[in-house]
Amino acid sequence: MNELRIGNIAIKRTAALAPMASVADRSYRQICREFGAAYVVSEMISSKGLCYNDKKSAKMCRISDAERPCAIQLFGEDPVFIGKAAYLLNEYNPDIIDINMGCPVPKIVGSGSGSALMKDPTRAEKIVRAAVKNSRVPVTVKMRIGWDEDSINAVDFAKRMEQAGANAITVHGRTRKQMYSGKANWEMIARVKNAVSVPVIGNGDVDSAQSCERMYSETGCDLVMIGRASYGKPWIFEEIEHYFNTGEILPPKTLDERMEIMLKHARMVIADIGERQGMKEMRHNVIWYVKGIKGAASLRRECSELVSYSQLEDMVRRILDKENS
Repeated sequence: MNELRIGNIAIKRTAALAPMASVADRSYRQICREFGAAYVVSEMISSKGLCYNDKKSAKMCRISDAERPCAIQLFGEDPVFIGKAAYLLNEYNPDIIDINMGCPVPKIVGSGSGSALMKDPTRAEKIVRAAVKNSRVPVTVKMRIGWDEDSINAVDFAKRMEQAGANAITVHGRTRKQMYSGKANWEMIARVKNAVSVPVIGNGDVDSAQSCERMYSETGCDLVMIGRASYGKPWIFEEIEHYFNTGEILPPKTLDERMEIMLKHARMVIADIGERQGMKEMRHNVIWYVKGIKGAASLRRECSELVSYSQLEDMVRRILDKENS
């Protein structure tokens, strides 16, 4: 199995976990790494929040050795704050600092951050230069292919990010206007790959070992990144690694195995942030884990009331009893 390097960081060329707000927390990153994710990226962290000593932002910067290689992702529209935040991140010892230029959420875009920067490449360049100047580790950029179908500028934008000092570029093959709908444009990922000399990471519409293989083949990208396809299925990384190593497709996880993974995930979250808050954070994860199970609709309603691990254990017992009856 070959690998790529981002700066001095070696990463297996299987699949990486995308940065996802309210999803890619420490526990989620760790369980995905346990299942073979080659590289993980944190939830996006406000550069201004970090500079103003926001406790929540600082807490999100903590990385465990079990997560490495791991990037911390920053967002913001001000090069000065990005530079200061990159400097502050040095004490947290990330492997990489990633700059978010792809988030399509209105709240982020409205502040001039995220994918709004696709419309302002000059500011985006200044942001990357400020991060590179203040960081002791490689700096990367995660971008989209453009703002909308009439302003697809991924190739030129990526070139400018490389010139500004970015060590790698992740391309989500959708425009900001698409949000997460429609089909990802892999051709634009391939064009970016052909236009720059730094590693290019492809993102969008990979949901299996076979589609991961196709993205590598069709785009020539250096690494594939997976986001939503990992929801309730962190073992997708195991499936991809196994397929790449052997050419074989792993059999689907049994319901018992899926439920045990879910319980383990819950225990990890609880160990990190406590039971009550941990179970609140687990609610959306549980909804993903039980997707497709008999009675999933009623289970989703039940998830909104989870406040203890014992409740989750009881839910699992009932699920398995119903399946085996």
